[in-house]
Amino acid sequence: MARSVLDHSAFRYLLIGGLAFAIDLGLLTLAYRVLGAPLWLATGIGFWGSFAFNFTLQRRYAFGGVVPTGAALWRYAVLLVVNSVVNMVVVEVFERLGWGYAVGKVTVTVAQTVWNYFAYRFWVFGRTPSTKDAVADSLSNIPLEPDRKEN
Repeated sequence: MARSVLDHSAFRYLLIGGLAFAIDLGLLTLAYRVLGAPLWLATGIGFWGSFAFNFTLQRRYAFGGVVPTGAALWRYAVLLVVNSVVNMVVVEVFERLGWGYAVGKVTVTVAQTVWNYFAYRFWVFGRTPSTKDAVADSLSNIPLEPDRKEN
């Protein structure tokens, strides 16, 4: 049972994502608290700073590389832009409401964790079988020799 949990893409996704989140929040805090960058910029630095780590490990270990790297990278970048804007807005709103940027970061990360899993699995790194693949799969199931019944 433990082996099946460890082999599931959701477990690997969460493990890699947790490490990427630590990098993200660490860079955000460093840029905002230590270097004095504006919060929107520090949020972007953290989010984009974990990009290479997250993309590479999610592709290689969590979901596999079914889609060619260039196409997967393009899809990942599109999703990253959308997620970046959502991140910056949510973190800024939480800070302005007095709830704290870190609480906003955790909140938006939880929401993005859910939708990103499905986006990664079915769009960024996964693929929908093409008609060519469907035809090839169905042809591979046709026996080469007719069944012969022995009397």
